[in-house]
Amino acid sequence: MTMVFLIGGLVFLALAAHPFTTYPLSLLLLKRWRPRPLRPAERTRPYRYAVCVAAYNEAAVIRRKAENLVALRQKLGNAELLVYVDGASDDTAKILGEFAPDIDVVVSPKRSGKSAGMNALLARTTADIVIFTDANAIIDPEGIVGLGGYFDDPKVGCVCGHLVYSGEADFSQTAHVGSAYWRLEEHIKQLESDTGSAMGADGALFAIRRELYRPVREDVIDDMFTSISILCDGYRVVRGEDFRAWEPPTTQSDEEFRRKVRISCRAFNAHRLLWKRLRGLDAVTKYKYLSHKLLRWFSGMNLMIAGLFAWALLASLIGFWISLGLAAVTMSALTFLYASGARPIRLVGEIVFALIAASFGVVKSLQGERFQTWTPPASTRKSETP
Repeated sequence: MTMVFLIGGLVFLALAAHPFTTYPLSLLLLKRWRPRPLRPAERTRPYRYAVCVAAYNEAAVIRRKAENLVALRQKLGNAELLVYVDGASDDTAKILGEFAPDIDVVVSPKRSGKSAGMNALLARTTADIVIFTDANAIIDPEGIVGLGGYFDDPKVGCVCGHLVYSGEADFSQTAHVGSAYWRLEEHIKQLESDTGSAMGADGALFAIRRELYRPVREDVIDDMFTSISILCDGYRVVRGEDFRAWEPPTTQSDEEFRRKVRISCRAFNAHRLLWKRLRGLDAVTKYKYLSHKLLRWFSGMNLMIAGLFAWALLASLIGFWISLGLAAVTMSALTFLYASGARPIRLVGEIVFALIAASFGVVKSLQGERFQTWTPPASTRKSETP
């Protein structure tokens, strides 16, 4: 029995760690065996662009975003600027009104959610290329000039932006963990892109061919559904290193936990909607999706199951009650050290909570939760971006 507990714990620990360790290592090997680099052309055909933003209560950041949008149009030369205001109760719509007629603002009298907003904006444009971006993400006007070069390849249907978390000097421990996680995410996306396709885009910044857009159901996350749907249609989803944006990270642990739950719930809703189409992908792409998406959502559960096997192994060696008491004392000590701000314990705790939050979001999805509307984390609307 002891061997069963040991093997079981190691298996579930490996499953929890795979998306962050052995998966990127396997992509490095795959890159040697199956390289598919993308070299965007220096000269591009003239595309018509549209930049779409969905905003709720964004008065703290929307003016700077609007100025950024105007700067982008100056670089692109031919771009519609579209913003959907989702029943905001602050001055978001009023501030945007100052930028008329440069920015076309659609104001909803009630809250419908980001996906509904993007559907409304896409219905208003016939642009060749649509750029999606968040209200607090500042896009590099210089880097956007080369975006059309990626789409000169007819096999490319979606380009993922390169998101950089800004203001690192002022990061909390929550923000440090989030930033490190995102650097790993960017690295993995680049490896995926170099070996075929990345497994989805992030809503802070990505671009698609307008003709490939499918209306998004309001209870699923728009960035994942749109990008993975394009992948299922037989097009490549690639990462654009120079297609870049800056965004402040979440600095409060409770905000980050709620954000992870909401995102993973909506993402798993999208997964359930897309699964029949995903099963038709080639073996390598399915391996990427299962590793990057599905197993990652379950990492928190797998980690907890590994912990239960570890406790069972300990109980089989030293006895049930002694192991139970030892586990209780250990958890109490770790909780105290986390609450006191001990840096190593705090950092590990933030990682574990993030994994558990993602798995909790999956449970919420299976229970029928939708998270159709959203409230921006307050801590991400205070920091200044470069």
